Parts: sequence; structure tokens; C-alpha cells
Amino acid sequence: MINTPINNEIVRKAKEACGVSDLGKAGIREIVKLVNTIERETGVEYIRMEMGVPGLPAADVAIEAEIAALKKGVASVYPDIEGLPELKNEGSRFAKLFLDLDVTPEHVIPTAGSMMGGMATFMVANRNNHKKEGTLFIDPGFPVQKSQVKILGQEYQSFDVYNFRGGKLKDKLESYLKTGRVSTILFSNPNNPSWVCLTEEELEIIGTLARKYDVIVIEDLAYFGMDFRVDCSLPGKPPYQPTVSKYCDDYIILVSGSKAFSYAGQRIAIMIISDHLFSRRYPDLRRYYSTDIFGRAMIFGAVYSLSSGVTHSVQYGFAAVLKAVNEGRYNFVKETKEYGRKAAIMKKLFTEHGFNIVYDMDIDKPIADGFYFTISYPGFTGTQLLETLLCYGISAIGLDITGSDRHEGLRACVSQIRNEQMSVLEQRLNIFRMNNPLKNQVE
Repeated sequence: MINTPINNEIVRKAKEACGVSDLGKAGIREIVKLVNTIERETGVEYIRMEMGVPGLPAADVAIEAEIAALKKGVASVYPDIEGLPELKNEGSRFAKLFLDLDVTPEHVIPTAGSMMGGMATFMVANRNNHKKEGTLFIDPGFPVQKSQVKILGQEYQSFDVYNFRGGKLKDKLESYLKTGRVSTILFSNPNNPSWVCLTEEELEIIGTLARKYDVIVIEDLAYFGMDFRVDCSLPGKPPYQPTVSKYCDDYIILVSGSKAFSYAGQRIAIMIISDHLFSRRYPDLRRYYSTDIFGRAMIFGAVYSLSSGVTHSVQYGFAAVLKAVNEGRYNFVKETKEYGRKAAIMKKLFTEHGFNIVYDMDIDKPIADGFYFTISYPGFTGTQLLETLLCYGISAIGLDITGSDRHEGLRACVSQIRNEQMSVLEQRLNIFRMNNPLKNQVE
């Protein structure tokens, strides 16, 4: 048995100090705190794959615009609750140029990250009909969104989409919708954590059934344009980012500034509400808001009560980067391809050392290289694997908290791993393999 970089007793004590009893059920930020604690205690730098922190610098055009806005004096002025006109206009242009979607600028609403956008959406969309009870999550997914629904006292249902791809999705999805209890459907595309990418056929199934059962679709495009098998980087030219909006009337699209635009620290996103949904009247909204018009309830009810708008200067920065993208001066897809390059290297390292990619196929082709991938190791549950890898200076999160049916797996994020750490990762995986040989492995 070769000594591990971190003694398991140190990991045990750190878990105890951080109040983490079950690593497989621990939240992302809990794992972050745990690893921070161990790093401080030992001085050993981890291969940190637990949190999706952008690993690329923010665009200069955004930073410069934000600085200019601050110097102009916007810090002393409340932002318009509906959003900066320049940002709303560029958001509308972005929707047309990269989604081939027509949406009125009025219906593009800045939020303090898509986390806030999701919370505001649940506050309104899940309260429009007292006969319905909440969200259907097409999993696996971002665990905090379920926490938001719980905090609001709402119900949710979910299923792992991996075994219901293509045409099989229709019957599975309809089995939930025909109950008449679903207010909203939420999915991410590309998917966090599995990185599967829903096809046009699947998006059409979702949109068609949503229209049939009068359900609002929430499309989380946090990883916009990051299926690098398809180049959707040219404004106004196909192929476009796939979207459910082609197939339904009532939708909300969340476009985050964090991953695709590396603006995570400034907490900015845009919520794109369909023109049809924005103007719809739902009498039951008056139980919570002063209006029954969906868009007004969203802006003057939910967004206002959550944050009174988005930081003034940040909106200038995000408007500037979207303008540069829309005009073809900044290719955000080209920048984020670095994540795909890292994923290819890291997946190869893990599989060469006996690991499996849990979600390995995208229907009939290998999963793309992107921001996340999923791993397992024969003979380990996800919880056991995470606890063991922590002793090797490698961190991740369990798939259990994502709604996955694959309890043996972990989610690995590539963004924080520096190029010079790849050799360190290889060394640690080599020790792991020697300490945990596979049955058919010949040394």
C-alpha cells in the first residue's frame, strides 16, 4: 500500500469539523469548504473538480465598460428594475443572432446570475395555477434548483433522462404531464452534470407536450454554445444553439454570464421570456402579486422583491460583451473551447487508470468534451469513491445530489485545473490505481 498524499484521518477530522456526515449527499459549497479546510491544514493543493468556477479571464471589453460606468457615477444611482436598456437591446439581438429567436427587448430581464433567474421563475411560474404543484426536472441537473423549489414550499418531480433518449422521451415525459399537476419543466442543454445534449427531436417532444398540457418550459442555457461538436459561434449564421423555443409558446430561457462569458464574479444573467408568456394573464397570480400579467408579476413582484434589480455597473459590462459578440468582435465559443481541450486530456487520464465515464454516450455517439464529465471506478459507490479520492488530493461531487440514477458516479469539472496540474493528476491516479487494483489488472 502506497501512502496517499492526504492521510485519511485528516479527511475524517475535516469532515467532522465542517459538519459533513455523508459526502455523497454533501452540497457543492460544502465540498468546497471541506477541501479548503484540508488544503489549509496540509498545504497540499487539490485537483479541484467540485465546483464549476470559470477558469478563463473575463473579456476586457466587459471590464472596461464596467469601469467606465463606475467612473460615470452609476454606483450612486439605483438601476432600473426592468434592466438597462442597452443590455435589454443587446440581449434581444443575441437571441436573434445565436438562437434565431425573435423576442422583444422589453421581455429580456437582467438577473443577478441564473440562480436568481431560476428563483424568480419558480416564484411566478409555479404559482400561476392553484391546481398545479411545481416543477418537473429533466435530470440529472443542478442540485441547487431543487433546493430553491423546496425553500419556496413547492413540490417537484424528476427523472433521469439518460435511459429515455430520442423518441422514448415522449411517453416518459407525458406520464408526468398528463397528471395535470406540473407547472413547469426545467432542463439544461448541454446538461450539467452529464454533458448530454438534447437533440432537435427531443426538444420538439418537450415543446409539443408543454403546449398540449399548458406547461411553461424553463430552458437553462448556462453552457451556451459549449457543445463543441457544433460551431455556433458566428452571429446570424447557422447552426444556432438548439432551443425548445422553436416548439412552444410559453418559455423562459436563462442565459448566464458566468460560464460562457467568464463573468461569474459579477453575478449577471438575462432571463428571456417569450412574448406570448410575458403578456399572458393568470388570475391565480393575484394570490401573490398585484397583477395577473405574467411579465409584470415577474419584474415588479419577484425580481423587485429579490434584489431590486441588478448591480448597475455590471449591466454595462455585460451589455458591452454581448454587443461585441453580436457584432462578431468577440468569439466567446472560441474562448471556451479550452474547456473541451482540458476535458479530453482528463478523461483520457481517468480511463487509462481504470475509471469509467458514467454518462459516456449521447444517444449513438460519444459524449462531447466540455465543462463537465462523470466518472466511476469498479467496486466503489459514489460516496466511497469521493471519500477515497479526497485522500489522493482529488475532489468532485457525488451524482446522488443531481437526481442521477447512477449512484456509483461523481461529477468532475475541468475548469479549475491548470495545465501544469495534469501531470500531478496523473501521478495521483497512478497511486490510486496501484492501491486499488482491478480484478483483471495485471501489475
